[in-house]
Amino acid sequence: MSLTLSKKASEVKPSSTLAITAKANELKAKGIDVVGFGAGEPDFNTPDNINQAAIKAINEGFTKYTPASGIEELKKAVCKKFKEFNHIEYNTNQVVISNGGKHSLTNIFTAILNPLDEVIIPAPYWLSYPEIVRLSNGVPVFIKGGKEQGYKVSAKQIEEACTDKTKALVLNTPNNPTGMVYLREELEAIAEVVIRKDIYVVADEMYENLIYGDKEHVSIASLNDEIYKRTITCSGVAKSYAMTGWRIGYTGSSVEIAKLMGSVQSHQTSNPNSIAQKATVEALLGNQDTIATMKEEFNKRREYMYDRVCNMPLLHTLEPEGAFYQFIDVSEVLEKEYKGSKIQTTEKLGAILIEDFNVAVIPCADFGFENHIRLSYAISIEKIKKGLDRIEDFLNQLK
Repeated sequence: MSLTLSKKASEVKPSSTLAITAKANELKAKGIDVVGFGAGEPDFNTPDNINQAAIKAINEGFTKYTPASGIEELKKAVCKKFKEFNHIEYNTNQVVISNGGKHSLTNIFTAILNPLDEVIIPAPYWLSYPEIVRLSNGVPVFIKGGKEQGYKVSAKQIEEACTDKTKALVLNTPNNPTGMVYLREELEAIAEVVIRKDIYVVADEMYENLIYGDKEHVSIASLNDEIYKRTITCSGVAKSYAMTGWRIGYTGSSVEIAKLMGSVQSHQTSNPNSIAQKATVEALLGNQDTIATMKEEFNKRREYMYDRVCNMPLLHTLEPEGAFYQFIDVSEVLEKEYKGSKIQTTEKLGAILIEDFNVAVIPCADFGFENHIRLSYAISIEKIKKGLDRIEDFLNQLK
């Protein structure tokens, strides 16, 4: 018998966002001035009070194993945050602390899915959702929210996508890659369908603190008792506190699901990093001024990028309401020619921009929209201006 490898693992697509970032970093290492619009993380340093809490933990010897699902002190801090910010009541036995948002999602789908269970994923979607579902033996089912719908799906679309195999719906607000935010009335309509169909909602609210203008963040689990029972709420400290490398995510769910996730985690990874857990306690309970400071800066960049893109030829976009991404329809660009050759795909577009114009963008075929790209404004305004100047230069060369 010849040696073989996992069919399931071999079918996993590599992350295109990480691939683009790696390419940009490779060119930068060669001394090339690349503007990278791929960043999925704030360009701010972790606030000093959080760093100091980590140093204190190290100096006090808090470097051993902790309970697999997280320390009680952090779970209490998460419960306090859920209550005060999300208006959801969770007890500590309903909270699981994980090694980041992706790990939380892996725990969730491992805990709730049986082979061939279906998970409804609205497109545009974060590219890891379908891969994590497949790795958990589930089947992704995609429904599309077009530009005319604000890149959001309706309750009616969700209901029509449900079958007797549907186990869960993924709901991401604010959304990556679009930056769009679901309104309370939209969530209420979705909640009615979820309750009637008796499925779970996996509510990814990682960007919950980054909402602009008069929009508000509404957690679907806060709407009523019935939707609360069916919702697993996911968040973390990566985006709001510039703690992407600390790898701490968390969930709130029913006691039953939390227990299953904790059991799974105990065998797969054991506990999250002990020092990062202590730092996260400080992040959630300490001074929150840095959130407002980062949000204000992101908003300035958002306004500048949106205005610039709206005034460029061939590009079409909507104003992002949250997160730190601009989602851009490049359908007209794909019909044009560059150096005598039709562009046709966003992959080719991305290759041209990085190779000829030293700009890294994210093609969004892996996000469920083949004719769109994503730009991040989690980089300085100076870099944004330089990068957009280069993109505009490219657009003006098309025929």
